[in-house]
Amino acid sequence: MESQSFSVKRAQVEFHNFASLGEPERAMRIYREENLRRGAMIRNHRDFIGSMTPFLEIGANAGHTSYMLCNEFGAQGYALDISADALRHGIALQNQWNYQQAPIRIAGDGGKLPFRDGSVRFVMTCQTLSQFMDLDSVFAEVARVLAPGGIFAFCEEPMRRLLSLRLYRCPYYETMKPWERKLFDWGLLGYVVRDVIGAEQEESFGIRQNHRMYLNDWDNLIRRHFVAREFDLFVPERGWGERWMKKAGVLLDPYRSTWRAARLLGGTLAAVCRKAGDSVTPEFSVNSFERALRCPDCLGSFRRNNDDTLICGDCGYSAANEGGVYNVLPSAEKKELYPGDRDDVIDFSLPGHEEKLLEGWYALEGVFGNKYRWIGNRASAILKRSSSGELKLRIRGHVPDNPFRDGQPVTIEVVANGVPAGRWILDRNGLFIVEAPLPPAEQYQINISVAPVWKSDNDERELSVTLSMLRLVPQDDTAIS
Repeated sequence: MESQSFSVKRAQVEFHNFASLGEPERAMRIYREENLRRGAMIRNHRDFIGSMTPFLEIGANAGHTSYMLCNEFGAQGYALDISADALRHGIALQNQWNYQQAPIRIAGDGGKLPFRDGSVRFVMTCQTLSQFMDLDSVFAEVARVLAPGGIFAFCEEPMRRLLSLRLYRCPYYETMKPWERKLFDWGLLGYVVRDVIGAEQEESFGIRQNHRMYLNDWDNLIRRHFVAREFDLFVPERGWGERWMKKAGVLLDPYRSTWRAARLLGGTLAAVCRKAGDSVTPEFSVNSFERALRCPDCLGSFRRNNDDTLICGDCGYSAANEGGVYNVLPSAEKKELYPGDRDDVIDFSLPGHEEKLLEGWYALEGVFGNKYRWIGNRASAILKRSSSGELKLRIRGHVPDNPFRDGQPVTIEVVANGVPAGRWILDRNGLFIVEAPLPPAEQYQINISVAPVWKSDNDERELSVTLSMLRLVPQDDTAIS
């Protein structure tokens, strides 16, 4: 079983690009808070972890935790994420926080790491493992790249709770309905929702979430791949409904630990795990970092030429330094995940997208990967086929609070080449993704209608929603070869 389908990888690339620093002030605050938690976890297990050079962070996003490892812990290593754009945006973090040291940034697949066996001393990942369906293969891959005695640390991974009716997926607090917020504040919402609160956003975007792992499942998984481990359990205490149950779970535990409470209420898990063998520290130099890497196509060795491009000596695969990031994804995946300004994609963060727009679009707004345009009641654009096979339309956008103030939902209708393609009713504000199958054609005129429209103070425009991407993707979007 593939640890991730291609459609999930596509969704991750799109999501991380626009979400990593699309709202800079909010992102900076969240990244600082995350680094405080993650730094505390590392310090809590510092003796167990030992040396952290060279390190590899998997699922680094903008790289904020890797920057912390470099500048607060004096480590050197690699920040890896499937989104090259998110990693490039990370330079803003370095400038904002006045960090002097930076990780080597690699765009790569966390399930098929482009690293040689035994090439790193420390692997870290946060809020990432739950996006893989086959965790055994991911743990085996981590163990492969770790040197003997190396350490794997992961944190903020969800533990499945026993006490839940699992009725539906719930969004984050900001987009909850009033009754959901009330239950959340009382500590009762977790007893009725499916998966982790907030999972609805990633799932709706196409990022599949693995929330099947109870605490015992995590423990058994670690034991299969590592010889020693230490845990930190974080059990929720939202309102009286969870505080009382947590206290009861601790009282019922023979050792008065939070282990039983974690089984009942779930929460998040952090663990540091040691690979078998006497500890070995691989050689590392910023000037020859490519020695730790391997070609994603043929597993051959890399060299760097005078243009700072990675080149495989066996198959000729190359990865240029693009804005400080080396994209070392397999060739077939790189071609589809990073199509550039292609005829079948309208990515508002790319220059040149305007040529595919027709009527109904307002001025470009936003920063970094979160570039978007407001529309009113209608907007239209042209997309052209760039691949064979059956296609579907994928639209990414955002609904503000304003349309819901009269108690009415938002309706989106799409017509392709004069034929209705889909109709959706949205009852929450926030991010949305809609997809619709398309009939065979070489070119599509896409007409989008949205209701209701509204006006803000001191703005004469009629507005509905913002859109940030339109693209054609294969209807069977689960694999690529």
